[in-house]
Amino acid sequence: MLNRLIWKTRISKLTGTKYPLIMAAFARHGIIEFAAAYSNAGGLGITTALSYELKDFKKKLKKMQDFTDKPFGVNITVNEDGDKETYLKYLEVAISAGVRIFTTSAYQANFLAERIHEAGCYWFPKCPLMRHAISAQKAGADAITLMGMESSGNKNPFQHTTLVNLTMGTRLLNVPIIAAGGIGDAHGFLGAIAMGADAVCLGTAILATEESPLSVEKKLSRIKTDIFTEEYHQSLYHRRYGGTRVPSPSTAFHKEIIPLKDFLENIMYGAEQILKSWGFDKEEFNTLSL
Repeated sequence: MLNRLIWKTRISKLTGTKYPLIMAAFARHGIIEFAAAYSNAGGLGITTALSYELKDFKKKLKKMQDFTDKPFGVNITVNEDGDKETYLKYLEVAISAGVRIFTTSAYQANFLAERIHEAGCYWFPKCPLMRHAISAQKAGADAITLMGMESSGNKNPFQHTTLVNLTMGTRLLNVPIIAAGGIGDAHGFLGAIAMGADAVCLGTAILATEESPLSVEKKLSRIKTDIFTEEYHQSLYHRRYGGTRVPSPSTAFHKEIIPLKDFLENIMYGAEQILKSWGFDKEEFNTLSL
């Protein structure tokens, strides 16, 4: 499926990717093969540093460059009781390997940001609350992933919806915004861009693709998830600190296990067709001047 539309946003400019699509961090599932497939499909693949032992991480990054010649980034998930020196060692390995874009998640990562910027690289922290995003912007974030309450993974009881995060984020933040939470099709992608996002982060939405390291059984289980049951709703929106037992609602956009490239192309081709139906007839969709 070929797309003729060229996408230009502040994020695609920073990352050098074909599409303004960022891969989420997946702890042990954020392996290099999965991230490389995402980059090859036109987005920014993200490999999660702590998926590997430190002694193996350097070898894995070198192998990653055998799998793709496209841009990719590294995530470092910071735990409250984690060892800062260990995180910095992972960071140094990635910087030495030529990685330019780093995402961070969980707890504050300002100590990593200092070294990231010192090395001339970019820092994209993930924030569940607006006050966290404002704090990260003050600390020098180059872009911020705003996590709506529709997100899976670790939750904050005071999260707002993706819609509120984006529309308020455009008023309160100056840095590029990456939308996260419940997005998994062309309408969601284009809606996020229209609400002020410079890119979309795909997490749950891609875990049922062929390249995902999940087992076939787990992928099929996700595809069969009924997101409209009371049990699902209570599990996702539990309003407590901590993770969820269910995937985000974006899992509902999967009907079958397909290649990651097809999934991303379906989103971007669908967004192009929506724009065409609205009378958009240019060859480039450019938000850089907005």
